Amino acid sequence: MPNRLSTEPSPYLLQHADNPVDWYPWGEEALEKARREDKPILLSIGYSACHWCHVMAHDCFEDAEVAAVMNRLFVNIKVDREERPDLDQIYQAAHQLLTQRGGGWPLTVFLTPDQTPFFAGTYFPKTPRYQLPGFIDLMENIARAWHERRGEVLAQKEAVRDALARQQPAPSVQQALSDVPLAEAVRDLAQAFDPVWGGFSRAPKFPRPGELFFLLREMQRSGNAQARDMALFSLRRMASGGVRDQLGGGFCRYSVDEQWAIPHFEKMLYDNGPLLHLYADAWTLTGEALFKDAAEGVVEWLLREMRAPDGGFYSALDADSEGHEGKFYVWTLDEVRALLSAEEDAVAAPVYGFDLPPNFENSHWNPILARSLNEVAAELGLAEDEAAARLARARQKLFAARETRVRPGRDDKQLTSWNALMIAGLAHAGRVMSRPDWVAEAHAALDFLHRNLWRDGRLFASFKHGEARLNAYLDDYAFLLDALLEAMQAGYRAADMAWARELADALLAHFEDPDAGGFFFTSHDHEALISRPKPGYDNATPSGNGVAAFTLQRLGHLLGETRYLDASARCLRLFQGHLTQQPIAYPTLLAVLDEVLAPPRVILLRGPAVALREWAAALNSKLGARDLLLVLPNGWSLPAGLAKPESDHPTAWICSGTACQAPLTELAAVLGSL
Repeated sequence: MPNRLSTEPSPYLLQHADNPVDWYPWGEEALEKARREDKPILLSIGYSACHWCHVMAHDCFEDAEVAAVMNRLFVNIKVDREERPDLDQIYQAAHQLLTQRGGGWPLTVFLTPDQTPFFAGTYFPKTPRYQLPGFIDLMENIARAWHERRGEVLAQKEAVRDALARQQPAPSVQQALSDVPLAEAVRDLAQAFDPVWGGFSRAPKFPRPGELFFLLREMQRSGNAQARDMALFSLRRMASGGVRDQLGGGFCRYSVDEQWAIPHFEKMLYDNGPLLHLYADAWTLTGEALFKDAAEGVVEWLLREMRAPDGGFYSALDADSEGHEGKFYVWTLDEVRALLSAEEDAVAAPVYGFDLPPNFENSHWNPILARSLNEVAAELGLAEDEAAARLARARQKLFAARETRVRPGRDDKQLTSWNALMIAGLAHAGRVMSRPDWVAEAHAALDFLHRNLWRDGRLFASFKHGEARLNAYLDDYAFLLDALLEAMQAGYRAADMAWARELADALLAHFEDPDAGGFFFTSHDHEALISRPKPGYDNATPSGNGVAAFTLQRLGHLLGETRYLDASARCLRLFQGHLTQQPIAYPTLLAVLDEVLAPPRVILLRGPAVALREWAAALNSKLGARDLLLVLPNGWSLPAGLAKPESDHPTAWICSGTACQAPLTELAAVLGSL
């Protein structure tokens, strides 16, 4: 019989609706029951595409014996971390405090009835294995501690709350801002850099877009060739590996090996938006086909598999299909050879690594780019065009056959913050790669968000089945403001500027700490929880404080609005000590620092629309990370900060900070000034 999760819209919660566990969603009903019955809470946090969440569900939550113990001893609450990142942040931090180890999903936390954690872990099996205790024994021991050693648990409770409070950033003695953290971050990344396979860690390897963005910015700021080379080398290795879907496009969440060959096969919207932006930039820097192919593959995957009929984009694809991780994506040699002609196989096998030993379990292959097409063509004595045609036919056949397989599950909720990350990537890539169709997709997704998730000056966080829900978080506002700035550079719309100003004002009104500076993750009228974080470091997604400060600073320069500039400066000052101590953890805030030290260059073009398109096309490939370009055709109504006189001929206004050049009316002069 379905439990209380059966009426929830979250795909992850619905995966657990038929468990024998008496699950509750997070809410007052469950919390009041725990207080009334004096029972501890078993809080389980995960997400729909999480492989180990599925494993624990099968091992424990679908098991009647385990469920009986859970129901007898605890009030059981299941949370989708993508819908409730506020809860996930708090209890991941608590896990780290209690265990002195990093967290992850599934996250398993035992709480007192007032929501304070006193024991935490991640995955637990039903019976002891993997050097982990069995879940039944663990629960019995925890319940016994709650009833028999209550004093110890309550004493620890206060210590945990105090420790969570101490994690909040606090204003420090102010020193003059300098570029020292920027140079130190490059040195730190150089020490962590893998010169063989790229990236900045051993296995598992995550793409970490924030660090790659920082390195490309730093190359432009200081001319540091090492920064550029580390970023481009890592992007090449990732694009050549199995972490990129070589047949269907897009990137998986991370690689389990150091060679980027075998991914954890889930695909997340939030990874692919920033990676699209990065690969577009890498292509404009180098002209390498690999980077262009990777960017185009992201968009092909996005529009084919992730675009919702009513607008916007779905959240994620599962790692598993038919109960096995990666089954949708991997191949046996018999499957490959049954599909391809001998001529096609002669090219495809060495390119995709099918002629190497199997790289996945049970004698399967996950395609990688093992060798370049040019090298294979030369070895076979083929013209490059002929080799490329054979590879294209092989890829099409393999992809078509893969499409007939049982597909991984799709999380079809639409999250404001993740949509914003993808919109920013689409708009930026569309602009610099001259793809107006991508820009149109970005504008359409923005219109979906405005139509469905913006109401009475406030955002909602999630949309599903025609319903917007959940009070939005800092990331929703900040990422969406960034997406609007990118979209306006790709194609200015007056409605987007009006919305950007409303979002910026909402950020200040509902999230800023006006005393200490910075932004809380939850709004001032959000549900009261045991902690209210102000995150500044970048994780898989960029820091909400970093993006808020960055976008407010840029919007302030565009419009001459000191309220936005001042709020950005207060945020940077709050985290200044952290940037000094561990700059590598704060790449988005480092971009804020960079643009405080050297304000962004604002380029406004005004004149006839057709002529402006020609100018913009010539300028886009010349612009750097610190440049903001707005194309403002005659006839547009403009806010005061952007108001420039109409003209029969294109005219450019170029400003940096409070210093502006004389207007330029010749394209060659504009290009020369850049």
